[in-house]
Amino acid sequence: MASLGRLLAGVVHEINTPISSILTNNEVLVRSLDKLHALLGTDAAKGKALEIVDTMRSLASVDKIACERISSVVRSLRTFSRADESEVRKADLHELLKNTLKLSGCEYRQRVQVETDFCELPEVECYPHLLSQVFLNLLINAGQAIVGDGKVTVRTRLEDGWVHVTVSDTGCGIAPENREKIFTPGFTTKPLGQGTGLGLSISRRIVVDAHGGSIDFESTPCAGSTFHVRIPLRQKAAGQASGLLSAAENSSG
Repeated sequence: MASLGRLLAGVVHEINTPISSILTNNEVLVRSLDKLHALLGTDAAKGKALEIVDTMRSLASVDKIACERISSVVRSLRTFSRADESEVRKADLHELLKNTLKLSGCEYRQRVQVETDFCELPEVECYPHLLSQVFLNLLINAGQAIVGDGKVTVRTRLEDGWVHVTVSDTGCGIAPENREKIFTPGFTTKPLGQGTGLGLSISRRIVVDAHGGSIDFESTPCAGSTFHVRIPLRQKAAGQASGLLSAAENSSG
C-alpha cells in the first residue's frame, strides 16, 4: 500500500503539471485575446497583432502536448482499473507494457532512462490485468534498485509458442544470500514501510499458476538484475486466477 501510495502521488504530479501549464497558458491567452481585440481596431497595430497571434499559437501547441500527456496517463490507469477481469482473453502484450511503463515513469522521473526492444508478437491469451500487475511490480522494483541515474530495458521475444519478456536494470543487483529468498512471501530488502515483500511472490503465482509460465532472474551485485517472464501464447486451460485478482491488488515490493 505504501508503494501504491507513492505511485499514485507520482500520477497526481504527472497530471497536475500539465494541468497547471494549461491553466497558466489559458490566462495568457485570455489576456492576449483582449489585447488583440483592441489592437485590431487600428491598422497601425497589425504587426503587434500578428505577434500576439504567433504567441497564442505557440501556447496552443504546448496545451495540446499537455492534454495528450494527461490522456496518456489516464489511458494507462484504465489498464489497472479492471479488478474484476477474471477471464482469459487475447491481448496486445506490447500495449500492456507501454501502459505500465507510463505509470512506472511516475516513479522513475528523469533519473532513469527507459529503453524498449520489442519484437513482432501476435495477441497473447492471458489475464491482462494480472500480467499488468506483474510488469508494474518488476518495473517499480527495477527503478527502486537504481541509486541516482541509470537505465531500465524491456525486451520481448517470441520463442517457439512462448513469449519471453525481460526487464533489466543497472541497479544495485541482488546479494547472493538473498537470491533463494527473493520469491518468498514477506521477504523484502526495502526499508520498513517501503515494501511488503509480496510483489514478487504474487508475480510468481500469476505467471506460474495462472498462466502456466515461468519467472526467474539473473543478477550481478553492483551491476544490475534481469528478470525473465515466459508465458505461452495460448492457454491450455483456465489458470488459477481465483484469489489472485484480490491478492494482486495488495502486492508491491
